[in-house]
Formats: sequence, C-alpha cells, structure tokens
Amino acid sequence: MRKIVLTTESGADLPEKLVHKFGIKVVPMHVIMDGKDYKDGSIPVTDIFDYYESTKKIPSTTSTNPNEYTELFQAVRAENPESMIVHVGYTSQASSSFQNALIAGEDFNDIYFVDTLNVTGGLGAVVLYAAELLQDHPTIGGEDLIAAIEQVVPKTKLAFLPGNLEYLRAGGRVTNAQYLGASLLKLKPMIELINGKLVSTKKYRGKMLKATTTLLHDYFKNYNIDRKQLYFIYSVGLEEEIKRELEKVAAEYDFHHIEWIEAGCVITCHSGPGAFGVAGIEI
Repeated sequence: MRKIVLTTESGADLPEKLVHKFGIKVVPMHVIMDGKDYKDGSIPVTDIFDYYESTKKIPSTTSTNPNEYTELFQAVRAENPESMIVHVGYTSQASSSFQNALIAGEDFNDIYFVDTLNVTGGLGAVVLYAAELLQDHPTIGGEDLIAAIEQVVPKTKLAFLPGNLEYLRAGGRVTNAQYLGASLLKLKPMIELINGKLVSTKKYRGKMLKATTTLLHDYFKNYNIDRKQLYFIYSVGLEEEIKRELEKVAAEYDFHHIEWIEAGCVITCHSGPGAFGVAGIEI
C-alpha cells in the first residue's frame, strides 16, 4: 500500500509528542510584531504578552503562504516519493491558509485537501482522528480515509473562553461595543466555531474558575462527545487550580482520556493569556 502522509498548520496546536508519534507534517503560520515576521513556534508565547504590555498593541497573525506549502509538499515527496498527501487544514472561513494550500497543491499529483472548518484543538482533534485511523487501519485507502475525515468534520465541536477580551477585539473578533459591554458587566463570551467562523454564542458572568466549569458543564450537555478522547486547550497563564477543577468536571461525565493542548503563538494572539477551550468529536 502507498504511504499516506498527513499535513496541517501550526494553528492546530498539536503537541510535539503526537506530531512525532504519528509522523504528521506541520507548516507554521505567522505572527507579526513591529513589522517583523515570526514563524509560529519560533518564539516563546510570553513574547506576545511582553509585546502587548510594552506597546498596548496585539501582534497580528498571517497565514501560511503558497511557497511554504510548496516547500512542505516537496519535502514530503522527497522523503516518500510515492506517497499520497492528505492536508487537513485550518478553517477557510477565518484564514487564507487553506486557499494558499490549494494553490500550492495545483503543482502536485495525489494530494487531497480537507477543510476542517475549525482551529486549534478542534483542528487538532480532526488531524489526530485521521492519524489514529491510519495507525489502526494501515491498509485503508485514500478515498476511504478522506471520506472518514469529512464525516467527522461537522461532528467536531470546539468552545473556548478568551483570557483577555482585548486580544479578541484587536483581532476583530468582537466589536468595541461588545468589548465595552462585556467588560463593564464582567462577562466572558464563549466562542464557538459555527460553519467555520468564530461566533460568540453565550456569555458567562464571574471569575474564570466559575466561568470555565460552567462552560464545560454546558458543553457536555449540548454535545454527545465520544468518551475515547477529549482535548483541553489552554493558553499560558491559566491557573493550575482551574485545570484541576476542569479535570474533575470531565471525570463526572466519564471522560478519563484528556489531552491538554497548549495554544501556540497564533492562537494566543486571539485568545490572550489564561484562555481555556474544549474540543471533541460527537458520537
């Protein structure tokens, strides 16, 4: 059987141990500070916080460009000349990365694309689903694999609470009016991916511990998530007490396989420090 190689963007926030375990190829997205371009993962996330504290500006983010995808696909083919490439991509509704991947893919044969309509742990959940399917069924054909991935895309649910609304406002995810209203009332908006777009669907009042645990209860009540695997996403700054409490809540719902995913630079530019998210795939 021909080898199938999975590719994705750094915006999936995949832990390095899982990237190496499954041989997933990851191409970086970008962070811009003071006009200088940094590849996602090339600088500590704390540099983003330091930049904001010193300038009161949020770094901007940019997509992976076509040339970078071309280099990625060429590297895959150099290592595995007869391989089939399946690119499991960052939502096309929030970035041009997926379109850029399609452009680069025009110069290659046997390369296929799946728009997950998701980001961070939601994107990561789909990529890892595909990786585990390949591991468990090494003889699976490319068409069957792609069909299986496309089937779980609408079943993949991501919800998160930003750690700092200023970051979301700077990224254009909330308006000034929404920001001021939420700040004055001490509200925390839950952000979900609806048809690939980031949408505020509910607001929680109170401190982060209360807000995150309430969000998690709501998430489990709204979605019948497969108990085999659950993904908790956090940005640097989320308190350990909150993490422990969230694991207790998950255990109440019979979730015992939890993978903690640290948000990288690109996602942190939108979520801010101390953010929390949850992702899983519905049965």
